[in-house]
Amino acid sequence: MGKRERVVVVCPGRGTYNAPELGYLARHHAGHPLLERFDAIRREGGKDALKVLDGAAKFTPAHVKGDVAAPLIHACAYLDFLSLDRERFEVVAVTGNSMGWYTALACAGAVGAEQGFRIADAMGVNSQGHDEGGQSVLVLADEDWRVDPALEARVEALMAAHGVLPSIRLGGMLVVAGPGAALGAFEAALPPLGRPPLRLPGHGPFHTPLMAQSAAAARASLPQAWFGQPDIPLIDGRGAVWRRASTDPAALWDYTFSHQILRPYDFTVAITVALKEFAPDRLILLGPGETLGGAIAQVIIRNKWLDISARSRFSARQEEDAFLIGLGRPSQRGIVIPCRNNVLP
Repeated sequence: MGKRERVVVVCPGRGTYNAPELGYLARHHAGHPLLERFDAIRREGGKDALKVLDGAAKFTPAHVKGDVAAPLIHACAYLDFLSLDRERFEVVAVTGNSMGWYTALACAGAVGAEQGFRIADAMGVNSQGHDEGGQSVLVLADEDWRVDPALEARVEALMAAHGVLPSIRLGGMLVVAGPGAALGAFEAALPPLGRPPLRLPGHGPFHTPLMAQSAAAARASLPQAWFGQPDIPLIDGRGAVWRRASTDPAALWDYTFSHQILRPYDFTVAITVALKEFAPDRLILLGPGETLGGAIAQVIIRNKWLDISARSRFSARQEEDAFLIGLGRPSQRGIVIPCRNNVLP
């Protein structure tokens, strides 16, 4: 066997299973033994099976609710991870965006396959318990996917003035959160952006103190005993790296169900650490969907990684030899998944 390529795996969060992704599990992972195990967990809680949700005749607003979206996305991403060609690729680190952190825990081996699914499934429900409020996405990047620092500073000043909180830093985008009235006043005061602010349907004020109810429910119901030391380094939403030898499982549990829920999630920093700390040959974005690809590209551009300093240069590199491989993109999936892999972990 030749030298393996070193890759960092990125796990997607909410908002990545949409109408085009309906049937993703059936298309790519039909018959996988873990699907039946996951559906048994769903049945224990009196919930619809993933195969039923994924096999619906059409995509509906119910698919974006946390108790449906979270387990679907987790199952798609985790089974994608298990399908990677390990003879060609060495996974040197794992990270994720927002709720993708729970999938990253399972991919890295810090929790088992069933425990990881139980966490994602439970947090999909818990995420619906919060104080009044929601999230709004701001596109700060220009057409070349670069961000003007002066615009960032102006937006942050308006956030402070209106009591709006940072939720997720996402490359050239910023997700903000807060009570509905505060978000409305803030959005009205914004300077012109490349796109109007997008209020996310079905989303609460994630990654803010307004999610205290969700955090309390998680800490009460999801055991610390499920957590162990990761087999693969984990990069969290602060950019901290959890390595096997130095990880205290109790501290990892505490981070997951406190800071990760109640404080801003800096996906920009997580990807920056993935690049600079691990210098991978490629980044692999698990499915479903590929909406996170633009944000990852913007972080690459921000860091001028591989001398990629603009959108046009990123696109040219992708056409020549893709550095970012999105498994939700059929043309790229075959690069890292040569065939279906239904072997239990």
